[in-house]
Amino acid sequence: MRTTILRKTLQASIAILLFVTANHGWAQNGQVPYGNNPLAGQYAQINGINLYFETYGKGEPLVMFHGNGGSIEAFKKQIPFFEKYYRVIAIDSRLQGKSGGSADTLSYEMMAADFNALLDYLKIDSAYVLGWSDGGIDGLLLAINYPDKVKKLAISGANTVPDSTALPAADIRDMKQVADSPSMNPVVRTLNRMMVYQPNISTEDLQRIKCQTLVMAGDHDLIKPEHTLKIYQSIRKASLCIFPDSHHGVCQQRPDLFNQTVLTFFQKK
Repeated sequence: MRTTILRKTLQASIAILLFVTANHGWAQNGQVPYGNNPLAGQYAQINGINLYFETYGKGEPLVMFHGNGGSIEAFKKQIPFFEKYYRVIAIDSRLQGKSGGSADTLSYEMMAADFNALLDYLKIDSAYVLGWSDGGIDGLLLAINYPDKVKKLAISGANTVPDSTALPAADIRDMKQVADSPSMNPVVRTLNRMMVYQPNISTEDLQRIKCQTLVMAGDHDLIKPEHTLKIYQSIRKASLCIFPDSHHGVCQQRPDLFNQTVLTFFQKK
């Protein structure tokens, strides 16, 4: 009996060692499975759902919000850079990635409330915030509704209204078609419905943002340049960066330039 127990204990120890070694190998080879990393990921019970997040690095907290239908994996070219300077907390938004939620209802305000509650759960008074696309919208709302939680805000490819002043009419039609299709996956329908009717952030709302804010976009972004300019002009402590020869996913397309630009902004006194 004792031999059997010892054998099982030894097997379990070897399995754990192999698991840790394999994951260390991912890190060494630049193949960390961001968004599905058991060594960095955990769940928190937030606002009635399981919210999934991964933590990397040490230092002051930096939270990352991904785009519509995405996950933490969207920041695979940002996390290894920023973890050298910050305690990176990358989050799967409600109903996306590995986080829970209901397809019956979803809003950017709900997601911003989730992120605020997670910071409370982690006992973080304020954090640097990086948001891309829908994550940029979430970042704006976090700064508007929970101003003390945002030390500095960097957003890329965000919009404040869901109409043709911000987005190409063809893209709005495509999203509405998906949102109205009964044969489409319910989660996909909900995510597209949200983009069709939200956000609705006014100029007055943007003027309430107190923190220093970096407003970014690609010069060939999905978001119209005049709309990005309007966001920049509406925030009192804002800086503007338009990346040349870049599209909506500039953080993935030109990560070195994007990362250094954001880091310079965060470190600026």
